[in-house]
Amino acid sequence: MINNEQNSFDHDVVVVGGGPAGSTAATLLAQYGHKVLLLESGRHPRFHIGESMLPFSEPIIQRLGVDWSAGNLSKNGAVFMDEATEQRMYFPLSVHRKTYQIERAPFDQMLFENAAKHGVETHQQEKVLDVSCQADDVSIVSDKSRYRCRYLIDATGRSALMGRKDKGIKRIENLGKFAVYTHFENIQPGEEADELFRSGNIYVPVVDIGWIWIIPLAERRLSVGLVVQKARPKDCDAEELLRRYLAASPLLSRLTTGAEQFAPVRVEADFSYTNQSRYGVRYACCGDAAGFLDPVFSSGVFLALTSAARVADRVHFGLTEGWEADPELHAEDDCHYLLGFNTMRLFVERFYHSNIVHNLFFEADRAPELKAQIAQLLAGDLWVDDNKLQQSLLAGRRSVS
Repeated sequence: MINNEQNSFDHDVVVVGGGPAGSTAATLLAQYGHKVLLLESGRHPRFHIGESMLPFSEPIIQRLGVDWSAGNLSKNGAVFMDEATEQRMYFPLSVHRKTYQIERAPFDQMLFENAAKHGVETHQQEKVLDVSCQADDVSIVSDKSRYRCRYLIDATGRSALMGRKDKGIKRIENLGKFAVYTHFENIQPGEEADELFRSGNIYVPVVDIGWIWIIPLAERRLSVGLVVQKARPKDCDAEELLRRYLAASPLLSRLTTGAEQFAPVRVEADFSYTNQSRYGVRYACCGDAAGFLDPVFSSGVFLALTSAARVADRVHFGLTEGWEADPELHAEDDCHYLLGFNTMRLFVERFYHSNIVHNLFFEADRAPELKAQIAQLLAGDLWVDDNKLQQSLLAGRRSVS
């Protein structure tokens, strides 16, 4: 075990937020030998969307030592479609790495409990009320106790503890505005349904108001949601809007005939944003606390896992070298984070504002190299030097030769 400075700290690191990002950061730091406290304001299991995983999350999952295949559906790829024009395009994603369609409540609980197995002290139903990051230490006040530690990791999701405290949250206005969604169970046998559950593909129908997700889950269940990018019609609420678009989709009508809705209709608002205060004196943010994007390309948990691992590795370096108070400790890693985040952000912007699905995705079979580049981004292989589509996005061009 790595010693605290003069044994005057309660913990080396306190991680606030027990979702995938927080559990990942806490576990990896405990594996390094640090004394870690993980505080979760709620209690697992708890419902959450973001069920479609990206293959390049696999290296982090392997570092955590968990089996994410247990009870989950293997995901082969993504199908983008326009039912009005009968166009569709399949992108194989699990070519070099495996991934799964997961139910978030047990998945998040598994990661949280895995942190405890690696020696992390875990508290649930404990809400952090205030933090103070100073040159010499971090002071934390919760609704149950007070703590003094060497470092704080903010993994509070869209609550964005440090970002809101420092007024660093900046909304991204031109992406999806809100999502409305539910779950179905007892999907009846049939050629389309059987193929959906066999392949584990996510289906993404594009519609005039945004897009729909269709995610097959284990035990013949479906997660179905509508992300709205334009203004909502004034003659209906969000729940009625979802029902209208589900009824208007021939595919969903066929898939849900005879099925049962087993979850309430939920709405998620306050969508995409960046956090301009991602790190500072003795603190760093990861996961949704660092930034959140429209979920069309399923980047949420992927960015949570990868950013948490990067933060944990750098915090370990800072603690062991005595540099943890350096406000620029994460500057180099933040450039890598922004490469991934901005790639996905620009990809989503093109999805909405340059009709990339019709102009690029549906034409990808004519250019195998381009199709491979799209699949590479959709799989989460973002930190490479040879993806011309990614280079084009980052350069700000709106078309690819």
